[in-house]
Amino acid sequence: MTDYRQAITFGLSLDPSSEKLPETRHLARAAAASGLAYLAVQDHAYQPGHLDTWTLISHLAAETDRISFLTDVADLQLRPPTMLAKAGASLSVLTGGRVVLGIGGGPSSDAVAAMGGPRRSGAETITYIAEGLQIMRRALAGDAVQYLGEQHTVEGYRAGPVPPTPVPLWLGGQRPRMLKVAGRYADGWISPLNIYVPPAEVPARQQIIDDAARAAGRAPTEIRRIYNVIGAIGPNGGGTGLVGDAQLWVDTLTRWAVDLGFDTFIFWPTTSPRSQLRAFADRVVPAVREQVREIREQR
Repeated sequence: MTDYRQAITFGLSLDPSSEKLPETRHLARAAAASGLAYLAVQDHAYQPGHLDTWTLISHLAAETDRISFLTDVADLQLRPPTMLAKAGASLSVLTGGRVVLGIGGGPSSDAVAAMGGPRRSGAETITYIAEGLQIMRRALAGDAVQYLGEQHTVEGYRAGPVPPTPVPLWLGGQRPRMLKVAGRYADGWISPLNIYVPPAEVPARQQIIDDAARAAGRAPTEIRRIYNVIGAIGPNGGGTGLVGDAQLWVDTLTRWAVDLGFDTFIFWPTTSPRSQLRAFADRVVPAVREQVREIREQR
């Protein structure tokens, strides 16, 4: 059993399809009103029907308040670290700190190359991400950045503006080398969807992160753990992922928090997103918080 005892938080994944923009706007406002912590937007820029992730987040940030936005996850090979840090810092200033930067290496070298990015090997991509995280952390702190690495050369970036609160850097990935980078350099690990990294495979991945964190002189409890959860709430939900009534969701997410170590759950509804959001926010979220609180008090 692993419980890093971080605060339990919840979010909603938004569809970036341009044809669904009116619905996405509605869901963003409804999620903010419901008290969720995060609105998450995937970054698949090579999909012709998808709006640019950063542009969509900026648009929705102007229509909401309180709720934070998470790139889930931004392709760092198509968004150089100094520029992504600049964009993140800028939006954090404009929104009063409502930004979390989830980043990753992109879905494949083919997808990156299709948009004009360089075709890197797996090892080169890992190095690129590890160096990029270090560059972004310095830039987000407002420090001058000079960096000469294997994959990055930054000759003297005068970073700014400085965000009103630190912008967390969460790293998405599932393979051992990327998980080690998360343990060494990231503020959080974003797991792919529960259908891609099923619960039974989570403990081994958490151990890789923990070992890398300790080797770097970090406490594993400092690193947030985020699970993208696809499914449907209700007896007739059907579809893929976690499917069942609200109590099943409550018991399952509670178990994933106190036994697997996740502290943040991003809901990806497979059907009827408006009613699913209501069920999640009203019936699942408060009950999970209460169950986790009770279990932690007993341990």
